[in-house]
Amino acid sequence: MAKIHPQTPYPQSPFTTSKQETFTIWMKSLILSGKGCTVFDSSGHIVYRVDNYNSKCSNQVCLMDSAGKVLFTIQRKKFKLVKLWEGYRIFNGTSKDEGRNPAFQVRKSLRILRADSICEIIIWLDQDQPCQYYQIETCPDNSTFKIVDKLGGLIAEVKRKQSRCGISLGEDVLTMVVEPHVDHSLVMGLVVVYSLINSKM
Repeated sequence: MAKIHPQTPYPQSPFTTSKQETFTIWMKSLILSGKGCTVFDSSGHIVYRVDNYNSKCSNQVCLMDSAGKVLFTIQRKKFKLVKLWEGYRIFNGTSKDEGRNPAFQVRKSLRILRADSICEIIIWLDQDQPCQYYQIETCPDNSTFKIVDKLGGLIAEVKRKQSRCGISLGEDVLTMVVEPHVDHSLVMGLVVVYSLINSKM
């Protein structure tokens, strides 16, 4: 499970629409022998890419659009007992904030008594608005997870993609459904971090 929260002043995202959006995530990079993923919209066009040239589970990756423009730089921060990832939104080739404040943080913490872990996510969107709290709910095999708000309202869902006949495709082909008025580039940034935490990228 995971939590989310917001803060920094950003303009209205061009990645937000008034209708539900469906994407296909192929957990493969377009770069030969590279690590990452490629994301297609419902029309089959590439909309997002992650090309990790170094190795699997790198300490820094970039979420890009189809043209290779960086949208988020995602970095792993090392602490003693906590796995922490920070995502920096990029505008015109640079971070929006002079102080390099992250657009979101994802923290994985162990729950010793329950023998499992949770991911706490903080998102800074607009300093004039109160923080929002979300959760990531996962199934036991981590193949399906949902991002929900504090009232249980669905924000986005990722699961194995199925053919029109109802047959599940390979484990590296996923469907991501994002609800209306939600920044799907931000959701994709969280999906990238979730994949890194679970060693799937």
